[in-house]
Amino acid sequence: MAKTSREGTTLGRYRLLETLGHGGMARVYRAYHPQLDRYVAIKIPRSDLVDDSAFLARFQREARAVASLRHPHIVRVFDFDIEDDAYYMVMEYLEGDTLKARLDDYRVQGERMPLGEIGRILLDILDGLAYAHGEGMIHRDVKPSNILLTKRGRAVLGDFGIAHIVSGTHYTATGALMGTPEYMAPEQGLKGRCDARSDIYAMGVILYEMLTQRIPFEAETPLATLMKHINDPLPLPREINPDIPLALERVVLKAMAKDPGDRHPDAASMKTAVTAALEESGIDLPDHISRPRSFRTIEAPSESIQVISDRRLREQMDTDITEADTDTTLEQQLRDAQPPATRKARRQARKAARAAKAKRPPRGQPRPNLAMNIFFSIGIVALGNLFAVTLSSLSRDWAIFDIGWSQELLLTGGALFILMATSKTIWLSIPASLLAANGFIFAYCTFSGNWHHWAFLWVIEPWVAAAAVIMSIQISRQQEDARKISYLFGWASGLTTLLAALAVQSGALVLSTIQRTFS
Repeated sequence: MAKTSREGTTLGRYRLLETLGHGGMARVYRAYHPQLDRYVAIKIPRSDLVDDSAFLARFQREARAVASLRHPHIVRVFDFDIEDDAYYMVMEYLEGDTLKARLDDYRVQGERMPLGEIGRILLDILDGLAYAHGEGMIHRDVKPSNILLTKRGRAVLGDFGIAHIVSGTHYTATGALMGTPEYMAPEQGLKGRCDARSDIYAMGVILYEMLTQRIPFEAETPLATLMKHINDPLPLPREINPDIPLALERVVLKAMAKDPGDRHPDAASMKTAVTAALEESGIDLPDHISRPRSFRTIEAPSESIQVISDRRLREQMDTDITEADTDTTLEQQLRDAQPPATRKARRQARKAARAAKAKRPPRGQPRPNLAMNIFFSIGIVALGNLFAVTLSSLSRDWAIFDIGWSQELLLTGGALFILMATSKTIWLSIPASLLAANGFIFAYCTFSGNWHHWAFLWVIEPWVAAAAVIMSIQISRQQEDARKISYLFGWASGLTTLLAALAVQSGALVLSTIQRTFS
């Protein structure tokens, strides 16, 4: 769909100045009201959505509901109107940063957000959410890009664009699963239903990310991400960062419980728990959130938002929001992947998640070529043997093979380690470790002539096998980190083993030369 802009035009009493950002549902502009001499942010739904009566009914209802909210930690909605079939929502314009941009900046610098600042941001947003929950409203899409860190040092929750009245009935958008999968509660992803406890789950994910610098569940497709929230156990925050206070970890675990009944019932209860955890951990809260960090890098791009500073505006004009925010096929995909809740159904759901994950490699990353990796590993063994043949030919001493034959085991083990790295499959470490261990043992026996030592050296083999199996199981449980660990461990072990093979062959040449000299 072609992108259209209303920059420079007038809408009602507002002059649309420039685009702040656009996503799958709406475009947001910075606008000016000349009579009030005030800048505002105006959200205009996509033109094709205006023809959807269900969407317009929801848009009108949400605008009226959000406009009734008055709280210092919630972006205010001033007005709602229609002109020439253009529905629009007029919101408070704030200068500052987003929590997403702030976290990206910390990640690029290899730093962690101070615990005091984490506590200040969390309490500000929970204060706003507690007020909204008390007014019978939920947000449904709480995430770092909707949390604004203003230049006045306040955290403000923005974009109640998919909020709805909690009391009584639940509402699900027709034909679309609304929300962001990385921060979506299991019941919201599974059934499209949510209440105040779903916002609590999202706040738990945000606290998890602020403490660990990573989100708990991530996959290549939105559907696979939802399945992880529904089925996978939560990676413990203190296993990622042992410096996280135990009391704050308990807050995360309760907020991110799979069963809504096990969570804090509302934002006010979570705020009380966070306050107690901060006091127990001895964390001093700053009076205000720090000003936006002065640096800006390509590696930490900011997500477009509804209210943003002029400096960031110039840097990210017309930036797309991720497709995962508004994937209108998610509901049907999830329905297809979730038959009735039986043991067999859960297995099928997990299988669907794995299939979805395997369907598409990460953006910008080519799919691993298994045949090429195997060919590369075979080539390593072939090159090792070619090197041995070359040495034997130059020295005219084919007895080198009688001494350096154990290099074959080391070459094959090293090749398997390299294959493990390139395919990122940790289970290849088991045969690779056994071959490498045997190569080292046989090299020792051959060079030393102490073959009788084999009587006790063979005991090493079952220990190596057991260690390789246990290590593979533990690493495979690391989920997102398993492939990275396989890559790094494979290359380190492979290069070490191949260097050992080279040393064996070189040692065999030296030993053979000495034997010929003194024979």
